Amino acid sequence: MHKIKTAIAEDDFRVAEIHEKFLKKFNEIEVVGKALNGVETLKVLTEEAIDLLLLDVYMPDMLGTELLPIIRERFPKVSIIMITAATDKLFIEKALSYGVENYLIKPVKRERFDEVILEYVKKYSLLISEQEINQQYVDLLFGKKEAENVGKGNGLPKGIDEITLSKVENVLLNINHGLSAEEVGKEIGASRITARRYLEYLSSINEARAEVVYGIVGRPERKYYPK
Repeated sequence: MHKIKTAIAEDDFRVAEIHEKFLKKFNEIEVVGKALNGVETLKVLTEEAIDLLLLDVYMPDMLGTELLPIIRERFPKVSIIMITAATDKLFIEKALSYGVENYLIKPVKRERFDEVILEYVKKYSLLISEQEINQQYVDLLFGKKEAENVGKGNGLPKGIDEITLSKVENVLLNINHGLSAEEVGKEIGASRITARRYLEYLSSINEARAEVVYGIVGRPERKYYPK
């Protein structure tokens, strides 16, 4: 999967740096621009093919909500996550009406920030995948599976981290051939042993398929395939 090109529109450069630091946790994300006001935001969107915009409401020259109709008209494919101290219901309603992905209220907790970005990465991966479009695909795209699990905990066994698991799932989702644990490990920046642990877990819950493949010299190798 190519990097998700992301821009941060935030008038406080210190907050922008914090959010950029948060985003560095995700190998799928690449911050390609930052803006301190509305005019700079539109300039970044014009100069870069932005996939995701983190947008503040209160900026010096205009409200982020005033930018929404302009962005939707000129850059309709840009996904937007609003991160703001604004709690006015009218702002939230406007954000919803313009298809904003999510709305985070400052100060944002790191855990919640990660959850929202992870959710977006999963959705983006589904959209660019060649997965067959069926009801399961649509349910995942619209977050039905996640919604059903709210309040139930992630239910993951010890040693299985949700973010790492999602990265492994994304790697498998975007291939149509088998990968070894070593190849998956390289993709997510982890060891072969770590990758294999997650791949075996996915196989155990029927979310991946594993086969033993014999190479040229006859040495067996375990390959993992998307389900």
